[in-house]
Amino acid sequence: MTSTAVEQIVHARLVLSSHHSAPLRVTLRYRASDPLAVRMAFPAEFSLDEAWGPEDGEEVEWVFARQLLATGLELPAGLGDVHVRPARGRAVMVELRAPEGVALLRFGAPELRRFLWRSYLSVADGQEDRYLDADGALAELLR
Repeated sequence: MTSTAVEQIVHARLVLSSHHSAPLRVTLRYRASDPLAVRMAFPAEFSLDEAWGPEDGEEVEWVFARQLLATGLELPAGLGDVHVRPARGRAVMVELRAPEGVALLRFGAPELRRFLWRSYLSVADGQEDRYLDADGALAELLR
């Protein structure tokens, strides 16, 4: 294992309509202490929740399975709030669904692949169970 945490800033486009999009920087995070999850953080001004504005100064973070991201690079994947699918060219679409609305983001596939590769250097694919802390996770749930 080379590192217990991976963080990478990637560039994305927030799709506003069929002809308009806005650029944004997204921070991808992976921690060996939470080996099944990927975190995707956005600046607060891109929140779908109107009660959460840029003046709050915090990021909006979505957490989903690392395997979902890996699968979505090759074929459509996802149930519930997060869907990932390949798109034309060297792109990947990530759809985030919340009660406040739906956000569609377009990423460059090479950047997402680089992030996944770095996460696999931290915890190899299929070895996540070696890093799971069931007692810690239970304690967190019961807090």
